[in-house]
Amino acid sequence: MSMKNKPTITSVLIYLISLVSVSQNTSEPTETEALVTDRPDATESPSTVAPGFIQIETGGFYERFEDNGITSESYTFNTTLVRLGLLDNLELRVGWDFVEGKTSVNGNTLDNVTSGFNPLLFGTKIAIAEEEGWKPEIGFLGHLYLPFTASENYRPETTGVDFRFAFAHTLSEKSSLSYNLGAQWRDDSPEAAYIYTLSYGYSITEKFGAYLEIYGDFPEDSKPNHLWDSGLTYLLSNNVQLDATVGSGITEGQDVLLSAGVSFRLPTKKNNI
Repeated sequence: MSMKNKPTITSVLIYLISLVSVSQNTSEPTETEALVTDRPDATESPSTVAPGFIQIETGGFYERFEDNGITSESYTFNTTLVRLGLLDNLELRVGWDFVEGKTSVNGNTLDNVTSGFNPLLFGTKIAIAEEEGWKPEIGFLGHLYLPFTASENYRPETTGVDFRFAFAHTLSEKSSLSYNLGAQWRDDSPEAAYIYTLSYGYSITEKFGAYLEIYGDFPEDSKPNHLWDSGLTYLLSNNVQLDATVGSGITEGQDVLLSAGVSFRLPTKKNNI
């Protein structure tokens, strides 16, 4: 399958810019606080989207894995997560993305390029507790990954499941600490993989933010995986945020991760002005 007929990094950037333009031309929602996103890091926030608003977080990323002369590259386009606020402490979550992968051996690219949609993510987030003193803000997330929504190359035989508890501490006016703990059953594996994330965030200015994160998992019968990433965020407005990330594996596995995206918040029809 030819790469010429597939999205390129340039087309992804054009797509992201067009989304920003659309969101800025839409009537501003009545929400005045800056949006809190679940991208670009692996750490999910405990905060939910306010009822009457919809938040769309999308982007693309590139991963490369190299082992014994075999290099696997993966391009993930349109990593869209749609978050709909239902109640003060409850949101609905739907996500879907398109993946293209290729493999090369000793620098020679094989013809087995694969592409298609990953299983659709369907889930919810519940805000459990607000931050109070030393007690963190707490949230709970749960997702299903539906096999029948995936393309043939990426279709598992069984439904994937994950859950996690999300925590956040305010350290100062400019810094925060967030972390997740949970488990997942994915890719037809019968073993649970216990997942963790730890992210430190810092506000450089009112609009620029930075973060540094470590994350990974502990499969029951396999070697653990540990990774890191770091990135920047930029608020175009309280309702539009851009992001960029770079990362790699600490243990053997991921060689490089590059990511960029945009998030924006819109009112539902009843809140339109």
